[in-house]
Amino acid sequence: MDHRLIDLLVCPLCKGPLKAERTPGEPLRELVCPADRMAFPVRDGIALMLESEARPLDTPSASAPLE
Repeated sequence: MDHRLIDLLVCPLCKGPLKAERTPGEPLRELVCPADRMAFPVRDGIALMLESEARPLDTPSASAPLE
């Protein structure tokens, strides 16, 4: 996903800025709203900006290793 496009996207809940959560060398997986503490997934290069698709940041992501 182009970083210029990410700069145009805002949180659908609070209209605040989003941060791109990216692991070096891997494609973008989430856009994070720090104000709402929600992470919106990016699948196949498309940001899913729906509240029903978002996960709270208190919940580990599906790809994160469990301890």
